[in-house]
Amino acid sequence: MAFNGRSTADEVLAGLDLTGKTVVVTGSSAGLGYETARAMAAKGAEVVMAGRDPGKTAAAAERIRAGQPDAKLATVTIDLADLDSVRRGAAEILAAHPKIHALINNAGIMGGPYVLTKDGLELHFASNHVGHFLLTNLLVPALKAAAPSRVIILTSAGHRMDGLDLTDLNFRNREYIYYLAYCQSKRANVLHAVALAKRLAPLGITANAVHPGAIRTEVWRDLTEADVQQAMAWSSASGSPEKTPAQGAATQVWAAVSPEAEGLTGLYLEDCHVAEHIPYGDFGAAGVIEEALDPHTAELLWAESERIVGQSFVF
Repeated sequence: MAFNGRSTADEVLAGLDLTGKTVVVTGSSAGLGYETARAMAAKGAEVVMAGRDPGKTAAAAERIRAGQPDAKLATVTIDLADLDSVRRGAAEILAAHPKIHALINNAGIMGGPYVLTKDGLELHFASNHVGHFLLTNLLVPALKAAAPSRVIILTSAGHRMDGLDLTDLNFRNREYIYYLAYCQSKRANVLHAVALAKRLAPLGITANAVHPGAIRTEVWRDLTEADVQQAMAWSSASGSPEKTPAQGAATQVWAAVSPEAEGLTGLYLEDCHVAEHIPYGDFGAAGVIEEALDPHTAELLWAESERIVGQSFVF
């Protein structure tokens, strides 16, 4: 069946049985993460719901159980902006779930003032890229044990904008503008998928970047209504009209478990298909720019990410 930008997560999962599958979803207490966890649990998957607020994550799990009493859910606390928290959370997941069939790096932030984390990282870069970089690499043993398995990294159309500066990832020597920080992290998400796909292919693990579309979720909480309207207008003009959370979750669910996505790796996916390649500076259509898929830049970012987390990963 051909799915598209209006398909929902439930439609993508129709007819599938995920019994026996374990799926980890970050940022699962609300928005796209919650919808993803709900839809996959409804099909029998055991879903590990990761979030930074334990009370909020537990409440989200209870909402799912209210509609699905037999849902197989576990919760784990991970603050992606805190590398120590990521390590603790990864260890907890590995101890309880030796096999992971899909990891969906869904959590993200956008907007707000300039903040450096306790690890000295700009908050967008820390939360949207570095935390997921470390979490993914730490969970590789469980992904390998479940192979063929899949890693999904959420990105956005913002990857097309300038912002990535490997010499100043933390905005110490340039003006901080929240949307540049966000777009830098979203470019990093695509490059992460490229570098990860290369390393994990021999292990039977695929890795792809997913653009879910423009959805009004808590990711907008630090923006003014004017900023939200501007972002929505830009997204729509760039080929990504507004979606519901159910529609927004569809592509990451499709990428994580659909037979149609089997074997796809190192790619940018949107609207439940492989995105078209578009020229840099083309904001009039959906798609991915070549710069975001550049393997050389992906390797530079990988090396810098390893330096930041203080750990090298050889699989």
